[in-house]
Amino acid sequence: MGMGVNIRERIAKRAAQEIKDGMMVNLGIGIPSLVANYLASECRVMFHAENGVLGIGKEPEKGKEDPTLCNAAGFPVTTVPGASYFDSAVAFGMIRSGYLDITILGGLEVSEQGDLANWIVPKKRVPGIGGAMELAKKAKKVIVVMNHTNKKGDAKIVKQCRLPLTAKACVNLIITDMAVIEVTEQGLLLKEVMEPYSTEEVIEATEAHLLVPGEVKIVKRKLD
Repeated sequence: MGMGVNIRERIAKRAAQEIKDGMMVNLGIGIPSLVANYLASECRVMFHAENGVLGIGKEPEKGKEDPTLCNAAGFPVTTVPGASYFDSAVAFGMIRSGYLDITILGGLEVSEQGDLANWIVPKKRVPGIGGAMELAKKAKKVIVVMNHTNKKGDAKIVKQCRLPLTAKACVNLIITDMAVIEVTEQGLLLKEVMEPYSTEEVIEATEAHLLVPGEVKIVKRKLD
């Protein structure tokens, strides 16, 4: 399936299609941070960061970074017209008040019920849970972007999460390198399969039970 970077970009591109004009959106660390690069040009969106920025733009060109302007992961960003700055308490106030239309987060595991584990692998040092808990519970729509399996080839979409949870029953949509899966009251619904994979391969790589409709959209791999 080519280079890992291409897979990451492909997942980010698909996630960008969920964002509509006028939305307020928070992007997590990793693959989610690439999403801003793939927005449709007519789509005016206010990207939110927990460190206190609303109105983040595309990545700055090399050499044009502003050392005082970064996202929650500490990476340099640009801003769009109408951007504003505030402290972290206000940033979290926006999240907890339910103003975010979408949050796009990375994931370690997602369960059949839409539980999310994305902040710690036991015995590994991490800086902390950050805003993931609030984002997962309070955004109107939670999209998880991740590889379908981990480095060992184990399923990341599981019957029950084994890793410590970020939040329960919070995920609405899962986008991986293999598929797009919606979390519904009936269970996990397979919506799209990414070329070159087949529906059978997606089912094989998923521990959780998948509901498979008669017609599953196959997403062609664009060579760009």
